[in-house]
Amino acid sequence: MNNATENIARPNGSEQEKKTAPQLKYSVFLFVAFVLMVVAITYVWSHIQMTRLEYHIAEEMTSKEQLLEEQRKLKLEYATLKSPQRIEAIAKSSLNLSYPDRDQVIMMKDAGATK
Repeated sequence: MNNATENIARPNGSEQEKKTAPQLKYSVFLFVAFVLMVVAITYVWSHIQMTRLEYHIAEEMTSKEQLLEEQRKLKLEYATLKSPQRIEAIAKSSLNLSYPDRDQVIMMKDAGATK
């Protein structure tokens, strides 16, 4: 009878293993689920970042194209503004300038030139 009381009061080793086995399986399941969740979140985050970068690159490419177009227009305007024909027309019309007569031109000898 003493043996029976000990068996009832204290479970044997196989019963304890049965109780710890589901806990171990549950812990492993939670760990695997956590790892998979971290991997999934990392995957989604990387795709979101990639999409953001693609949008940013597209914006920058559009900006680059606009700047290149503006540069082309400015080069054309610069060439037009420095045109000798335009400068001559402004000098004649706005400033009332004209070419000098022959008697108004004085030729200077180059002092540094040797003959």
